This record gives sequence, C-alpha cells and structure tokens, in this order.
Amino acid sequence: MSTYIRRAVFLAVPAVLVAVLTGCSSEDAAKGEAKPTKASASFAEMDAATPAEEPPAAQAPVLVAGTNGPFDVHDDSGKAVKTQMNVKVESAKYVTATELGTSKKPEHGQYVALKLTLKNVGKAPGRFAAYGAMMWQDAKTAPQDCTTLEIVDGPDLDTEYAPGQSATGTIILDIPRKGGTVTYYDAPGAGAFAVLLPSSTHP
Repeated sequence: MSTYIRRAVFLAVPAVLVAVLTGCSSEDAAKGEAKPTKASASFAEMDAATPAEEPPAAQAPVLVAGTNGPFDVHDDSGKAVKTQMNVKVESAKYVTATELGTSKKPEHGQYVALKLTLKNVGKAPGRFAAYGAMMWQDAKTAPQDCTTLEIVDGPDLDTEYAPGQSATGTIILDIPRKGGTVTYYDAPGAGAFAVLLPSSTHP
C-alpha cells in the first residue's frame, strides 16, 4: 500500500510543476487564455533596461595644405573626449638637411616640413604631442612612425592649450618617399586628423 501511495505522489508532482510554470489555471486552459509568467515579464523588463548603442565616433578629418578641420582630444585611454581642437594645414614642403641647417640625413629618406596652426575650440584644456604619435603610410607601405627631434625656429606645437589658445609652428617629419598620408594619433587607436602630402611639388 505504501509503495502505491509514493508512486501516486511522484506522478502528481510533474502536473503541479506544469501548472506553476505555465502560470494558468485549468479554467484559463479551457478558455484558451494564458497569463504571462513572471519569467516572461522579467525578460521584457531586461529588454527595456538594455542601454541603446553608443553613436559612432566622429571620423578624423583628412586635410591638405590650406584646409582645416576639428578633431577630438581624448584621455589616455582613447575613449573619453576631453575637449576639441581645430587644426589648419598651412603648408607641407619637402626639404633637405641643408635647408634645415642640420648635418643629419633623413633616416627614412625624405624630410617634410609640416606647418600647422592649432587652436583649442573646446571648453577644457587639451594637449597636443606630436613626437611618436604621427604615422606615415601609402598604398605600398604600412603605417610607420615619422616623427623626428629636428626643430625649426618658431613656437613649439607640443604643449597644452587652454580654451581659446592657439599656436602656429612647424613639425619636421621623416618619410620614405614623397606622397602618402600622415595621421596624428592623440591616444592609442584614436586617429585625430590626417594630412595628405603632395606627391612631388611644394604647395
């Protein structure tokens, strides 16, 4: 007798579980109506609470001599934007070691004097640091560091700019050959702006 009772109880448990999981009574089932379960409601709440995707980051401007454009200044992680600056490419000229007044030949093959005007147009201080952060590439060559320690007369562009401050100066780059593109990265993986270099003539 005891064995029969245990089997009856065991067989009755799944039926109870089905009723609990489906969340409907026998009357609801007869009417063809089903009440939403707590599980389905929680999924709906989770979907509603899912944050919207972040908008895509602004694309870095690609400039030539005589043009200008804004670029974001990021924090060290390259994610949060601290402020915004504007850069104008005044000129991009190929020069020789003699013209620079140095006896050091270009390591890669060709010096470029890149004259820029930088201005902080944002609401917070922003730093520009070109050394080690400017990469040259063309259709044949992968990105290469093209910065040098060569200096020319005039303001140093590598500094921190308060809102409204600006400076015009020249950066000496060393590239394998004429043409190509120079990109400035203000943080790892964060390309700020790019400059298309002339293929041969001095702009």
